[in-house]
Amino acid sequence: MSKQLTFTLACAVVLSAVIPGVAGYMSARLEAIDVAERNLRALEARLDVREARDARPVSFPAPCFRTPATPGLQQGPATALGEREYTKRLSREVPAWPGDPQSEN
Repeated sequence: MSKQLTFTLACAVVLSAVIPGVAGYMSARLEAIDVAERNLRALEARLDVREARDARPVSFPAPCFRTPATPGLQQGPATALGEREYTKRLSREVPAWPGDPQSEN
């Protein structure tokens, strides 16, 4: 056999292994891209549904114009000292807020 025929046969053997391998690799990559694109579209659709659900106006019940009557609570003295002594002591212990109209009196 001549050197040229040997070279041609060697190239044919290498190409017969390389071409199907490259074709398989490329088809697998393209399939992976298609799967990723389908997953992305599914996630976008789920996000759109969630955003549409959150953006939907929520209907609240009509406002209540009459408050129900609360059971009668009896207010007792704040302390055993009585209301007057309690307010005097409280005004000395708790500093007034700046700009409070009660603190200006």
